[in-house]
Amino acid sequence: MRTGISITVSRSDRQRLEAIIRDRTAPQKHVWRARIVLLTADGLGTNTIMRDTGKSKTCVWRWQERFMEEGVDGLLRDKTRPPGKAPVERETVERIVALTLEPPPHEATHWTGRAMAEAVGFAVSTVQNIWKAHGLAPHRFRQFKLSRDPAFAEKVKDVIGLYVEPPDHAIVLSIDEKSQIQALDRTQPGLPMKPGRRATMTHDYKRNGTTTLFAALNVLDGTVISRNKQRHRHEEFIRFLNEVNRALPPGREVHAVLDNYATHKHEKVRAWLARHPNWTFHFTPTSASWLNAVEGFFAKLTRRRLKRGVFHSVADLQAAINRFIAEHNQNPAPFTWKAKPDDIIAAAKRGHQTLESIH
Repeated sequence: MRTGISITVSRSDRQRLEAIIRDRTAPQKHVWRARIVLLTADGLGTNTIMRDTGKSKTCVWRWQERFMEEGVDGLLRDKTRPPGKAPVERETVERIVALTLEPPPHEATHWTGRAMAEAVGFAVSTVQNIWKAHGLAPHRFRQFKLSRDPAFAEKVKDVIGLYVEPPDHAIVLSIDEKSQIQALDRTQPGLPMKPGRRATMTHDYKRNGTTTLFAALNVLDGTVISRNKQRHRHEEFIRFLNEVNRALPPGREVHAVLDNYATHKHEKVRAWLARHPNWTFHFTPTSASWLNAVEGFFAKLTRRRLKRGVFHSVADLQAAINRFIAEHNQNPAPFTWKAKPDDIIAAAKRGHQTLESIH
């Protein structure tokens, strides 16, 4: 036993320590502390106690000394420890939050953690923790565009009404074009993904031309009719409408949702529409092309096939797009719209009110 350690366990203390060891609900830290004291009282050495309890030498010594100073009660209580560093005062936190909500005084568009730390005299980690606690992320922003269409509410209800309650026996199409799709080839071949390493791709690329994808999404069954064309003028748009019309059952009423691109409202397109009375165009509000259902399909195409694709020519790009759409049409799913038109209209009103109050 270490010099200066002399433990005498009274009968009542031994009974308490043994009761702790037998108690199945007692915390394990209390159990092994009691065992250290009892083994010490039985005359066992430090190495034996360490082996029996699985604790380190300093741990055994610490609880031997605690029992000598405070008895059994000392084994059942953990000493409080002072915090590693003092918490940041509330006034300081409020000042950091207020500064974050204002533009920085130096030539920068937003605060960084390091710049704020230098301004307030705290560590970068402290600033970051305060930002996280208050939901602040100065380095991030969200893009938006509010529609100023005077008929915004009417058009929203019209388009969403087609998605949610389409006319009986009618076909509802969402039509648009994805222009300037680039056939990008990489300057060097990349490496495939492997455990512990992500796939690689060179940051630079070679442009091998562009194509424009015209697409019509059938809202009712989720199928897509598409054509690749070199340009996206009204001539190409009319040819695509003819191709879509031939692919549909003859004589059916067709409702087409489109955005406000000038090509869609060209006088020759209006003449085509007059020659096809079974067709009706429904335009989304200005600056609200996200209401057009086919935009979601374009996003899926970009994310899954185009963004990381390598294309040696325009023909290679077009073939990849056609394969993707053919695979999509093998197992399509009807388009489902979930947002309520009244909620969209109310959110747009709040956005306009907020902008007017700030600017």
